[in-house]
Amino acid sequence: MTQRRPWLAAGLAFIYPGLGHAYLRQWLRALLWFGFALVTAMVFIPPETFQAVETGGFTAYSQAVQGLKTSVVLPILVVQLCNILDAYWTALRGNRAPTTGSSGDGELRCPHCNRSVDDDLEFCHWCTNPIDKETSA
Repeated sequence: MTQRRPWLAAGLAFIYPGLGHAYLRQWLRALLWFGFALVTAMVFIPPETFQAVETGGFTAYSQAVQGLKTSVVLPILVVQLCNILDAYWTALRGNRAPTTGSSGDGELRCPHCNRSVDDDLEFCHWCTNPIDKETSA
């Protein structure tokens, strides 16, 4: 399992919600954060702000965004902050996971994603990487 940089994941999450999780190869989590941020923006930003792009271009849009109230911006910032923190902690948690093939309770684990796998399979059903049972036991 390769070590991921938590600060890079957090920086990518700052640029765009879900991008830090995509870097971590947490595809479902990345999609959920992207969707959550999009829904939050659609719910809290008034439709006039989006329509400003159609009528007045980028200048009108930037003026409309600058005029947004704190009650509109605060939920979006909270979602963004939670996204950044989750990307950072997910990277840390992935880096701390043991890279040995078995856990302390004798359960066989994939050396790539560190999830438990069946003893009778020759590949990880989570990440589809092959498992060398001699080195992972």
